[in-house]
Amino acid sequence: MGNPREPVILVAEDDLDDWLFLREALEESPHEARLEFVEDGEELLSYLRREGPFADPARFPDPDIILLDLNMPKKDGREALADLKGDEKLRNIPVVVFSTSQEENDVLLTYQLKAASFIAKPMTFGGWLSVIAALFQYWSKVASLPEGHSSS
Repeated sequence: MGNPREPVILVAEDDLDDWLFLREALEESPHEARLEFVEDGEELLSYLRREGPFADPARFPDPDIILLDLNMPKKDGREALADLKGDEKLRNIPVVVFSTSQEENDVLLTYQLKAASFIAKPMTFGGWLSVIAALFQYWSKVASLPEGHSSS
């Protein structure tokens, strides 16, 4: 996310309340980013592969990072992560699993599927603010990302 342009965060999340908390937390933070939302794993992969309504890269830019919920309809986050990391054009996009699940099996599986991180969703708005601050601190100041890591 250290690009000179505004970073793009693609959020795969089916819970409208979580969308709103995330958007509001970003708006209240000193950080700027473009948030794009999809509702399930099928839409996530369509977005990344420029299929259907996501064909226009000007409207749907390549993400710098993906925040992925595990429990979604159609194709859940586990299946979408496996597909994404199995795709040579997409596998280098960092994926942070963002889930209410704290089951050890979910944590282990997501790391086995090559997620960059696993974060439990906060229970309070203050928690959302802290998570946003930590994500930006790590992905924009600490981590190094490969050039051209997105699907463009």
